[in-house]
Amino acid sequence: MSVRQIHLSAWLLVLLSAVLQMLIFPLPGVYVLSWVALAPLIVALLRARPAGELEVAGALRLRPASPGQAFLLAYVCGTLWYAGTCYWIYDTMRQYGGLSAAMAVTVLILFCCYLALYHGLFGLLLGLLADSSRDYRRVLAATPFVWVAVELARTRVTGFPWNLLGTAQVDNAALCRIAGWTGVYGISFEIVLVNVALAAAFLVPREKRGAMLAAALAAAAALQAGKLIQAPAARAGHKALLVQQNIPVAANWTPEYFQQTLSQLAEITVKSARDAANLDLIVWPESPAPFFTNDRRFRAVVSEMALRSKAWVVTGAIGAENAVAGGGKSQVFNSAALVSPNGDWTERYDKVHLVPFGEYLPFPKLFAFAGGLTKEVGEFGRGDSRAPLDAGGEKLGVFICYESIFPDEVRQFVTQGANVLVNVSNDGWYGDSGAYAQHLNQTRMRAIENNRWLLSVADTGVTASIDPWGRVTTHIPRKQRTTLVAPYGLTSITTFYSRHGDWFAYACAIISLGVLLTRLTSFRKAQEGHSSS
Repeated sequence: MSVRQIHLSAWLLVLLSAVLQMLIFPLPGVYVLSWVALAPLIVALLRARPAGELEVAGALRLRPASPGQAFLLAYVCGTLWYAGTCYWIYDTMRQYGGLSAAMAVTVLILFCCYLALYHGLFGLLLGLLADSSRDYRRVLAATPFVWVAVELARTRVTGFPWNLLGTAQVDNAALCRIAGWTGVYGISFEIVLVNVALAAAFLVPREKRGAMLAAALAAAAALQAGKLIQAPAARAGHKALLVQQNIPVAANWTPEYFQQTLSQLAEITVKSARDAANLDLIVWPESPAPFFTNDRRFRAVVSEMALRSKAWVVTGAIGAENAVAGGGKSQVFNSAALVSPNGDWTERYDKVHLVPFGEYLPFPKLFAFAGGLTKEVGEFGRGDSRAPLDAGGEKLGVFICYESIFPDEVRQFVTQGANVLVNVSNDGWYGDSGAYAQHLNQTRMRAIENNRWLLSVADTGVTASIDPWGRVTTHIPRKQRTTLVAPYGLTSITTFYSRHGDWFAYACAIISLGVLLTRLTSFRKAQEGHSSS
């Protein structure tokens, strides 16, 4: 692989693609650019190397990148994209992880370089499928399948599917209906397909370019027009009180501050519940408060609050298990507890998918330098069940914080009977960066995939009610201690995606593997034929 052989135009296209990919996610949120964001990268991969001869017009003919060059081009694009969308990792590590500025930058760089391997894998696979001819049809036809396969790998292998491409179209109600069949991956596929059509327009002779470009842009416009279609109103026959606690992440928890905070939260909850009347549910978020499920003070206040409000209560808390007989450490979990209107603590969900470097430290010896962050938020145990919590016949699919970015995991609550979804979160770790808005959009996609109302309750916001179309029906401003009376409904009908999971993504992975094996087999036979001749 020779970097010097990569034409300058390919590097400029890679930079353009990285910037466009940054812009399609919050906070910029220029979602319409999703239809063109990958096209420059695809063109760069297929027109990267000089062929050493001049066309009649005098322009230098370009041919596809070698597999190594394709990996490098896409890898650089991915590194820049992650840096531009996940920049908030620096502040999280710096402010709450106890790391120096230099070490926080190092962590961010390592994070970007690690996850950019998936962009690099995408480029590598396209490079293997391409050849030195000017017939790009085979590689272009395979590109949407390869992209989805790589997204699946990002979800399943490293467990960080943050900002999957299809999420950029979460406001497009008409287009997003496909997610009920394919999950978010089907939307990613459609977006890449349009990008491929656009890229193809720059890979054909100039006399054909205008017609192909017009067709690609027309397809993008038609699909984007789905955003203009108003989805029908969703039925909501229930009311929940969502409490936005707005507790600072770095609060100094003296006994006085603890009692004062707990009392204030209980009082505003009871007052709001009485004003709203006939509530079905009250939800407190995941928060940085040291609310332990075995703390008698905390239990007494929440039980009294449920009694006075006459409603079921879901509260984020630290689930505590005492040491077992005969020795052993006590264990804590990031949990959501369910309290009945009679004040009884009935069930608890313990978070299954923990945040690395936040809720546990992977490979402690290797990453001992990041221990400050783990010290700040604790070393949690892992739950083992995604069974819904039973609130008097309402089946609550409760999941915590970034579990909402895992499509297949959330849909498991629905397959086990959840008729409404609840996400409790603490997005205060992200500050005012775009992470809170990115998180909300991914949570909204889970409502669409599973055709469920979803109550999103965050410590600092965004606290909102989301209907099965993924629309935010009502919300409250961030960074305020306040409550929201949120409508929601119960649904028993499951979507194809809820029942069958990531079948579409796996199909794309199988197709990609088949195309790759066919290409490599053909290449080997051609080499053998060349050798024998």
